[in-house]
Amino acid sequence: MSDGPLYINFTWHMHQPYYKDLVTGEYLLPWVRLHAIKDYYDMAAILEDFPAIHQTFNMVPSLVDQIQDYVENDVKDIYTEYTLKPASDLTIEDKVFILHNFFMANWDTMVKAHPRYGELLAKRGYFVSVSELKNVARYFSQQDFLDLQVWYNLSWFDPIFMEKDPLVKGMIKKGRDFTEEDKALLIAKQIEIMGKVVPVYKKLAAKKQIEVSTTPYYHPILPLLCDTNAARVALPDIHLPHQRFRHPEDAREQIMRAVAYHEKMFGSKPVGMWPSEGSVSDEMIALVADAGIKWIATDEEILARTLNTRLERDTISMRQVDDRLYRPYRVTSKGRDLSIVFRDHHLSDLLGFVYSKWDSWNAVEDLIDRLKKIRRQLVHKPGNHLVSIILDGENAWEYYPNDGRDFFLRLYERLSQEQELKTVTVSEYLKENPPADTLPGIFTGSWINHNFRIWIGHEEDNAAWDLLSETRDVLEEASRNGLPKDVSAKAWEEIYIAEGSDWCWWYGDDHSSAHDDIFDELFRRHLMNVYTIIGREVPDKYKIPILREDKECEATIQLMAFINPVIDGEVSNYFEWLSAGYFDVATRGGAMHRVESIISHIYYGFNLSQMFFRIDTQVGLQDDSVHGLEFCVHFLMPHHYRVEIAINLKRGKHSVKAKLCEGKSETEWELVKPVTSVAANEIIELGLPFEDIKARPGEEVHFFVTVRRDKAELEKWPPRGYLSFTVPTEDFEAIMWQV
Repeated sequence: MSDGPLYINFTWHMHQPYYKDLVTGEYLLPWVRLHAIKDYYDMAAILEDFPAIHQTFNMVPSLVDQIQDYVENDVKDIYTEYTLKPASDLTIEDKVFILHNFFMANWDTMVKAHPRYGELLAKRGYFVSVSELKNVARYFSQQDFLDLQVWYNLSWFDPIFMEKDPLVKGMIKKGRDFTEEDKALLIAKQIEIMGKVVPVYKKLAAKKQIEVSTTPYYHPILPLLCDTNAARVALPDIHLPHQRFRHPEDAREQIMRAVAYHEKMFGSKPVGMWPSEGSVSDEMIALVADAGIKWIATDEEILARTLNTRLERDTISMRQVDDRLYRPYRVTSKGRDLSIVFRDHHLSDLLGFVYSKWDSWNAVEDLIDRLKKIRRQLVHKPGNHLVSIILDGENAWEYYPNDGRDFFLRLYERLSQEQELKTVTVSEYLKENPPADTLPGIFTGSWINHNFRIWIGHEEDNAAWDLLSETRDVLEEASRNGLPKDVSAKAWEEIYIAEGSDWCWWYGDDHSSAHDDIFDELFRRHLMNVYTIIGREVPDKYKIPILREDKECEATIQLMAFINPVIDGEVSNYFEWLSAGYFDVATRGGAMHRVESIISHIYYGFNLSQMFFRIDTQVGLQDDSVHGLEFCVHFLMPHHYRVEIAINLKRGKHSVKAKLCEGKSETEWELVKPVTSVAANEIIELGLPFEDIKARPGEEVHFFVTVRRDKAELEKWPPRGYLSFTVPTEDFEAIMWQV
């Protein structure tokens, strides 16, 4: 590398699920529209002020298709309709929907940052169940609802519009007392901005400042479309669907459609591709190469598995780096070949999940420092090295102050001045630095833990694959029997949509969101539409949700040994909960690993005679806002019990009381006794003898935790299902020691 620069590849992956029902024409969720005005336009437009910064943008065809649908066909999602409905005409059901859904934005950076919006959130309440909203709605005036309709849409505009667009800037300044005309103008402005998204990418691509790459049309996991048995490469013991799905012809169709649509929208065929979820296999390599794609990208763990080695590096001090990560390769399969680059997982995650919590100046300096340290470690290695930072281009920025604008302005200014670092598109780098090393194949896996567990293997995931297989078989049989071409084409479109990765992202215990039920409904609706389109009756089982409540959820960390915590509501010492199992709400419960909630962590453990629970919250347990909250530990097995922990404020002092109740029926509970081993200060701690819930050694205990107020459930963790452990026997510690 000598004195040459270190090359930096930023690739921003732009994607949303397909929210449209092709039969009804309605969009069930608003995220294409809202991210278009917050992320899709400005992420590219900001580069016009920094001509030295070159980047790659991966535009998923089904996302671009939805953007253009809004622009060209005057479509509206359900949230637009609730926005435009006159506040004077809102029914109580409309008001409940708006109060429930129109605060779904980052509270700290997008809601509380605007005084009137924050005022409306406080008026609704931070922790309110849907069942309480009818009562809450009585306290909202017609103007309150009108202002809320505006602010939900206004808060999503990128700072570039808040600062420079006269309409948006004027509404921000006005702040309140909006009119029906304001709402209409705001929605029209959103559509206007959506119409600028594709042109700004085309403009920058024509200047060679950016490269636009693609993804298979509806974002499917290509290796699994080719063969669901591919999941066994990384996970030999994974439980697969009853019916093996093996349709490489569908994978080919998704790729070819992407290439054709990209050429239609951007004027040339794509050179590069980010396979959905960074998912690769030898079989899909050949299909992608056949479509004329020249390069793909995936995660560093795939490289390590392909090389059957570990990448040796120090991600903390950066004193050791592995040059194998920072070079391109040629990968061959079935006589075809592609160039392939591998993303730096650690640097990508810093931008995605860490720097949002930092001061922007410090975050940028940390990233620049890390890149310079990588360069210093590689300076004596042959070749021009490439660091690939690849992540979602829309999901992280709402967690940054000012939507990340301060971070990007500082980052691009610093990179523009650096002689040691140079940003490039993937293709311009490969043109000057073709791969010198060839991989005779590629490890089969994705960017998440080099496997496909997110999308297959769980009961819900497998049920979805089986429904997809069954529906596809029905359509294939109907097609052979002579469906009209237009009917066949529309039905196959529904199959290709249902093959997208997004549906199984939300099935299982890996992720959850406020809209799991809608994603489940959309997936099944696409399959049911196949039956409707071809004129057949929809089977009853398709009308039953795939989501299951009666399933076990894995803890984030399993318990390891006996614990004996002091029940004082404080972390008395580092070791008292160290061996406990715990469930991390932030990483296991929320969309893209994030969630707004009261509870942050649940710890559990035991000794021979007692079990212990610790509940960590994201609200201060001594704050007035927790008055009236009730935390419940529910036991499903071996018997039906629950512990109710109530926190109350009396005469300015907080108190905590707990009681054990036994379930005599699904709805009838009987008090067993008060629980005295409980405390709530910094945390909530609870101790309970096994004999109190009639749990004997060797029996399984199934439990979950809820938060309630006035008997209304505000949240449940795990969001679906339960956590479990086995009541210890005398030899528990000896067994765990051997493990």
